[in-house]
Amino acid sequence: MIDLAQLRREPEFVKAALARRGVSSDTMDSILAIDVEHRRLLQEAEALRAEVKDLSRRVAEARRAAADDVAESLAARSREVGERERVAREACDVAGADLRARLLMIPNLPSPEAPDGPDETANVEVRRWWVGMDEGAPFPTFAAHQRVAHWDIARELGILDLDAGARLAGSMFPLYRGDGARLLRALSSFALDRHRDAYEEIRPPSVASTETMMSTGHLPKSADDMYEVPRDDLWLIPTAEVPLTSMHRGEILDESTLPIRLTAVTACFRREAGAAGRDTRGLLRVHEFDKVELFAYCTPDQAPAAHADILARAEAMLRDLGLTYRVLDLCAGDLGTSSARTIDLEVFSPGVDRWLEVSSVSWFRDFQARRANVRFRGPAGTQFVHTVNGSALAWARIWAALVETYHQADATVRLPEVLAPYFGDLTIRPRMT
Repeated sequence: MIDLAQLRREPEFVKAALARRGVSSDTMDSILAIDVEHRRLLQEAEALRAEVKDLSRRVAEARRAAADDVAESLAARSREVGERERVAREACDVAGADLRARLLMIPNLPSPEAPDGPDETANVEVRRWWVGMDEGAPFPTFAAHQRVAHWDIARELGILDLDAGARLAGSMFPLYRGDGARLLRALSSFALDRHRDAYEEIRPPSVASTETMMSTGHLPKSADDMYEVPRDDLWLIPTAEVPLTSMHRGEILDESTLPIRLTAVTACFRREAGAAGRDTRGLLRVHEFDKVELFAYCTPDQAPAAHADILARAEAMLRDLGLTYRVLDLCAGDLGTSSARTIDLEVFSPGVDRWLEVSSVSWFRDFQARRANVRFRGPAGTQFVHTVNGSALAWARIWAALVETYHQADATVRLPEVLAPYFGDLTIRPRMT
């Protein structure tokens, strides 16, 4: 969450920063007012607690001196002050809970480098890449056989069965078959091998507690987009970022161990509650997908390099896969709740003639670490870590873009050479039934 001490110290700066994200000044003023009341009640309760302790000491002294009348009078006064303390303490707890609940709904302060803008229409395209671009080739034109939607190609090849997925779990839960399933496995193996030089591979649970979900900022604000298991107070994870962020929850790390770099491949579950009216055909928007995540705990000074490394790795994989992509700098109004700065990668999917987001590389500063209480100790003392994460990569849309981009005139799909160690014969042919 945001730094409450900074809000107290620099209220106008914080309000101006959050106004870039659409948070009103009135909202922050109400939080400041509750904070003042909470601290007043806390001071009152503490003062009353001190008075009760003093009265208890004096009662004991009076009884030792056999001054029973004095002791009884002091005891009565102690009970009266104790009741006032209880009332003040309860009011303080209510105000504190209200303050925390409001702070949990406040997004992170956007980085000054994030572009201004209210929504995705104001995101800034930084660059594009396509095969041959370095030699001066123009933006690619795709052949007619590449302009076929991946769901049509997949149906002909027998590698994606959306109807079966819908029968098993409902719409937007895809079922991959044969070489379609093998392609997903190959992509994850390819990615994990590419990152093993610097990132420790983790296999986390696919569910997380409410406290774990709170740590990343997914709860409470995005509860409607999550899958909940209320009987066990668990949630299906929407990204491996959730468990990785909490791996060191409540710990104080030694600065010499930072940065700590982690990677994980997991299934990710999202309700896509805001998808009404959008194109949900094929794999464009699904409730479950596999994704390889890169994550780092780091010092504030290490964070820019960690962010750049994750972005570079994701871009390098897209280039090795030969997919046309672009890089977007997200504006303040389009940032995720916890992010201070986010760079998105979108691949061009020729069969649907659309750019598809396949990675968000985000720097959260100490926003998530404050929720998870992850700190580090160094020469300058103890402070919160910074967290950085990004997808490298999310496979459903990569799968779609690969199938369309590498669709051949003979109706097969010829995959890029980089996948040969993981897929063997790179040609996907119609599945024999």
